[in-house]
Amino acid sequence: MEGIATPVGEGLSQSAPAIQWYPGHIAKAERQLFTQLAKVDLVIEVRDARIPRATGHPRLQRWMKTKPRLLVINRRDMINEAARQAWDHWLRERGETPWWCDAKVGTGVKQLQEAAIRAGGQLNSRRAGRGMRPRPVRALMLGFPNVGKSALINRLVRQKVVESARRAGVTRTLRWVRLGQELDLLDAPGVLPPRLDDQRAALLLALCDDIGQAAYDGEAVAVAFLRLLDGLQVHPAAGISFSGALGRYGVPITRLEDTVVDGWGWLEAAAARHTSGDTARMAQRLLDDFRRSFLGPIALELPPDPA
Repeated sequence: MEGIATPVGEGLSQSAPAIQWYPGHIAKAERQLFTQLAKVDLVIEVRDARIPRATGHPRLQRWMKTKPRLLVINRRDMINEAARQAWDHWLRERGETPWWCDAKVGTGVKQLQEAAIRAGGQLNSRRAGRGMRPRPVRALMLGFPNVGKSALINRLVRQKVVESARRAGVTRTLRWVRLGQELDLLDAPGVLPPRLDDQRAALLLALCDDIGQAAYDGEAVAVAFLRLLDGLQVHPAAGISFSGALGRYGVPITRLEDTVVDGWGWLEAAAARHTSGDTARMAQRLLDDFRRSFLGPIALELPPDPA
């Protein structure tokens, strides 16, 4: 996976909490994908708007080979407009056309559907040239766990046809869903790399609940989150006010002698005020509040600075 070339959170990689996983059902899903990829015409890759690079699978290009791909950035509602525009510009400069969606309310979903049907138009042109009848475009919906693939399918179909929840690992099997007469969607389980050497990217996945909680220590991740917020607030595109994001807790941020945020000190003080001194419960509350946008729209990644 590509690293994050922006100075946001510089040095965090070295001190980020250890995050490891061994997703057995994901390994099985990866094997199934190889057999299904031969049957699809189009890949729809879904990423999380809060971490667009960290949710890009390093093996995807090798899997797809020459198949066309649509890049969907879901959860656009969870970042501010300045960050969205910065990412949109950065991606388009590199030849990508991002489709920004909010599966929760349906923003951008109709445009995505139309793009998928257009992308498959060449398929049926070739079939017509051979005297064959047109058929629906077969599209594989692919991405990391919990980036919103199933919610996106439900929104496209306009009914709940697949299980969807904001936690990792809900989809466990491959399932075809028909969308009218023009598009068939294959909902696949979220696929993680077998290992992730970039611990900072792993931290971002943990923060966004894109990996299971068994893979990390919640208190350590919450403390790392505070440090990450501190680094982000100096970047205008992030649109973050550190004190504003944490104002709901009524606990001031203090710093250690090297000017690093005293995350553990804040966690203990917040726990004393809100969770009867239970730091693990306070850490979970902080992470849940971020994941539900109670802290406001926060982009944890920004585009790399120009070289």
